[in-house]
Amino acid sequence: MSQIKVSSNEYKLTAIAHNMSKMMPKLLIAASGTGGHIYPALAVVEALPAYWQSTWVGVTDRLESKLVPEKYKLIKVFAGGLQKNLFRKILSLFQVLSASLQISYLIRKERINVVFTTGGYIAAPAILAARICGIPILLHESNAIPGKVTRLMGRLCQVIATGLPNTARQMPKYKTIFTGTPVRPAFHKSQPLPKWVPIGSGPLLVVIGGSQGALGLNKMIRPILPSLLEAGCRVVHLTGSNDKEVNRIIHPNLIEKQFTEEIAGLLQNADLAISRAGAGSLSELSICGTPSILVPFPEAADKHQDANASCAAEIGAAVIVHQHLPTESSLKNTIFYLLQSRISQVNLETDLLAEMSAQMKKLAVRNSQIKLVELLEKLSLII
Repeated sequence: MSQIKVSSNEYKLTAIAHNMSKMMPKLLIAASGTGGHIYPALAVVEALPAYWQSTWVGVTDRLESKLVPEKYKLIKVFAGGLQKNLFRKILSLFQVLSASLQISYLIRKERINVVFTTGGYIAAPAILAARICGIPILLHESNAIPGKVTRLMGRLCQVIATGLPNTARQMPKYKTIFTGTPVRPAFHKSQPLPKWVPIGSGPLLVVIGGSQGALGLNKMIRPILPSLLEAGCRVVHLTGSNDKEVNRIIHPNLIEKQFTEEIAGLLQNADLAISRAGAGSLSELSICGTPSILVPFPEAADKHQDANASCAAEIGAAVIVHQHLPTESSLKNTIFYLLQSRISQVNLETDLLAEMSAQMKKLAVRNSQIKLVELLEKLSLII
């Protein structure tokens, strides 16, 4: 029988390749549910050095199936939220435990070094799985008021990165560091106004309810549209996919779309944005310096959108208008008050929108993703 001979050079190359594979840190990203969870995680993973290897874990039938690029391995598990009802609490506990076992198997199989989570249903089982496997966890909490998972399981994480500076006050016993909330790379570069936006000299309003739209906000803005269009405004309304009233009003200065990937170009060129107050939306608005009317989602857990909006409003970067019936006039009055100089083209003593834009930029953290990458690098050296 002939023997296979391996030269010393071939042996050395094999050994070097083996050692390099050990040196390549492997990251598990646990981000699921809404754009507010997924987009910051995408910004971080796209900023990682090339030698990192990344695997993504999400939940079945959630938004990550559409938003996570195919270049990342996406593993889906079944997991539910932490419920209030006793029966649902027990059921969700079993779901969390089951998902934790699946993720711990994935961690061992892929030889993961670090877990990074931005919240959503997947966060709790991912944190438990990482603890079971004895690997470090970086949790990013983007909201002013920490979510339920952060409050309950933050102590299991090596560090909690916060998106807003006052979030740490809610967690005095946890190790926290303020990093800001990452946004997609497009927001950090000057973007042109999308070609499909109406051309004209009138002020541009952008209405956006977050990654999934906002029916309550849509109902508030629709009765105001005729007055805005008559005043010469150009309006881009991003409605989300569940709005059945799309294109009921036809006007050359009105564009209604379910969604667009060109949101950075819209916000950078908008005179005024009308938006929900999710942490991701607030971070995008601050990077773009877009003056805003914030309409917090009234059913948000722990009223965290109200707290997010307050962070911008208290420094004069935004005005808060609470969700109201379409027949009420609070939103309409606020829009026309802020736009008065742009609509009438009269030079007022104070340009409110310019002042709001300057204050909004003060909220921006432009190197947030780099700060989080540096934390991941440090955590990868723990084991």
